[in-house]
Amino acid sequence: MSEQRHYIRWFEETTLQDIAAVGGKAASLGEIYQALTPQGIRIPNGFCVTADAYRAVLDEAKLWEKLRTLLSNDPPKDAPVAAEVAAQARALVYGAGLPTAVEEQITQAYQQLCGEYGDGLRVAVRSSATAEDLPSASFAGQHESFLNIGDLDGLLDACRHCFASLFTERAISYRERNGFDHFSVYLAVVVMKMVRADRASSGVMFTLDTDTGFRDVVFINSAYGLGENIVQGTVDPDEFYVHKPTFAEGHRCVLRRHLGAKQQTLTCDENPNSQELQNLDTPVERSQRFSLSDDEVLLLADYALKTEAHFRRLRGQECPMDIEWAKDGEDNQLYVLQARPETVASQKPRNQLKRYHFTEKPDKTALLASGRAIGTGIASGKVRRVDNAAGLTDFRDGEVLYAESTSPDWGPAMRRASALVTERGGRTCHAAIVAREFGIPAVVGIGNAGGALQNGEFVTVTCAEGDIGRVFGGEIPFEASTIALDDVPRTRTRMMINLGSPDQAFRLSALPCDGVGLARMEFIVNEYIKAHPMALAHPEQVDDPDAQAALATLTSHHKSGADFFIEKLSEGIGTIAAAFYPHPVIVRTSDFKTNEYARLIGGSGFEPHEENPMLGFRGASRYAHEAYADGFALECMALKRAREEMGLSNIKVMIPFCRRVSEGKQVVQTMRAHGLAAGENELEIYVMCEIPNNVVQIDAFSQVFDGISIGSNDLTQLVLGVDRDSDIVAFDFDERDAGVMEMMKQAIEGAHRNGIPAGICGEAPSNYPEVAEFLVRQGIDSISLSPDALLKTLERVSALERGL
Repeated sequence: MSEQRHYIRWFEETTLQDIAAVGGKAASLGEIYQALTPQGIRIPNGFCVTADAYRAVLDEAKLWEKLRTLLSNDPPKDAPVAAEVAAQARALVYGAGLPTAVEEQITQAYQQLCGEYGDGLRVAVRSSATAEDLPSASFAGQHESFLNIGDLDGLLDACRHCFASLFTERAISYRERNGFDHFSVYLAVVVMKMVRADRASSGVMFTLDTDTGFRDVVFINSAYGLGENIVQGTVDPDEFYVHKPTFAEGHRCVLRRHLGAKQQTLTCDENPNSQELQNLDTPVERSQRFSLSDDEVLLLADYALKTEAHFRRLRGQECPMDIEWAKDGEDNQLYVLQARPETVASQKPRNQLKRYHFTEKPDKTALLASGRAIGTGIASGKVRRVDNAAGLTDFRDGEVLYAESTSPDWGPAMRRASALVTERGGRTCHAAIVAREFGIPAVVGIGNAGGALQNGEFVTVTCAEGDIGRVFGGEIPFEASTIALDDVPRTRTRMMINLGSPDQAFRLSALPCDGVGLARMEFIVNEYIKAHPMALAHPEQVDDPDAQAALATLTSHHKSGADFFIEKLSEGIGTIAAAFYPHPVIVRTSDFKTNEYARLIGGSGFEPHEENPMLGFRGASRYAHEAYADGFALECMALKRAREEMGLSNIKVMIPFCRRVSEGKQVVQTMRAHGLAAGENELEIYVMCEIPNNVVQIDAFSQVFDGISIGSNDLTQLVLGVDRDSDIVAFDFDERDAGVMEMMKQAIEGAHRNGIPAGICGEAPSNYPEVAEFLVRQGIDSISLSPDALLKTLERVSALERGL
């Protein structure tokens, strides 16, 4: 009977309805090959060796009962015995060989594929389980794949190994953990033309942010060579984000990028009879370049969005995707190799917020290492260094697993860890994927800092502070709480948040707020640019050799320092604006003081010494002054790029510390000269109301600006005559003083009298709920708070509004 079966199915004959016959991976490939190739997505052609072939192997060799007997006992707790059982099962399946009919049909299909692509064809051979790539369980990495197969004998052997890989230790463990019967899951095999990514680049992309579940971006990882290096966490990949809503509106711009180290390049042996892969050190000069151009990133984003849209139509619901891609070094084209529903970040409810926070502030001197944060949790435990699978035998529940990188074989031990720390890897490496699935914090890519982690040392790992994860020595107390965001009341008063770090933007966008009332530009300059704007605009004026060298390093991959500044600042601003799009994001232009500017790279030569920088050369007075005019021009160009090229027209601009009306007019005129004209492309320009003169002359300032935002910190300082940086007179600094409250009241009344909105972005309502209530009674239009104060303030303001 078995000889009469058809064991081959080509991609063009396969759809998602065929999972039972060809497995999830092959069904997805067939689906997109049929549906999306006409839309311009390139997918290598190939065929599937069906699950019937796997069953024929077990039927002919009479293996069903032998395997049932082998796996019938409860899973042994002793790992080496579990490994022995898995090895015996694989040996049975591989040793059975292939039935004659199966081998003949594979041979015929392979010859047909060679006829399509020509002599010397190399193929990739991948396992495709019938319970794989499901919305609730991915089975990713559980079964074997083989690359660079250059002849028929190699193909037949790879198929046997794929069938046997249904019984790897990790696959057995995964099925047991997810409630799948071992004998209700079957294995098919995908055979497809191999894309020569070993001569170019490859990676994975997701149609959501994998850390936060934020749905409005495409997140792309890329490294040189074959993609296994990214999956295994062997390298730190390049990372790119593209914003979906503005991409759909026709804007073609990379939202954000991060240059990875790409330490190694996985290549194929050029010997056509060899299946060997070689992991070569990437030349330094090559590793310091992005592995994709912007045009290629945008093309991949287009592939991803078309793939997601197709699966959304099929399923009748949102379906974020996990997509493997590769660039062929022979034809320089981009191909999709696999597409499946994303099963980790997309399953986490966005309407719940689990918040971790330290109950005692960590001592900075206890910081041992930092890297990319995976998740938002905090955990403590003893460090256990693991160098290979054999080292897992000593691993204990609740320890912090520390390794250079991890592999799928480590899964059963990794899920028992309290946290993971790796020296290498990006946010889609194996360690990161496992950490998300098991809900444990991980810090990946700490680099050489790992020398500070001692085996057996107690550490605390935190991923609760944005994109940077940190490892501290010792046990630091922390708490966790879960908040149902759907239950949080909404208010008539617009409630917004203050935000400086782009790294936290996607995560904080889940908060029930109406946008960002204060996006601090200086945070982006300090953390991501690090250099003085004037030093980047005029590097020839920098005299300090160390600063010259640092500037050269920062800008080495850009045409100029100005280009570097514009790109980095616009990406930082853009990330925040994209996270809250289309809600307004009010970006305050730089408000460093001279002593703070001087600490930036190359800054000392451009800044005067001032006895009281708080009242000196800051804010609006800098922007048209010859000493900073070119720096402000760069700020304007970055804002213009974010608004126009990126399409983020929800960005509003706010001018800080504007002392006089004439100064405000000059700034607005200067901005217009740089392409930022109020009223064009929905641009509004606000002013910080933080100087008594802003209140006294509110009618005049209202004719220059489109809105005001009260800066209660500086307003309190200047109303009370108290240096807010002075510890000695700190007791006199109180925003609740009657004089300060009266000034805020007058500011709101004056703005409304002139038909412009009034908000507040100072710390007063975050620190003192009674200030928030007072402002609501005065009819303030918006209150912008620190994120941790938002929820409690929402509840109080909602209760107040119900009583008004």
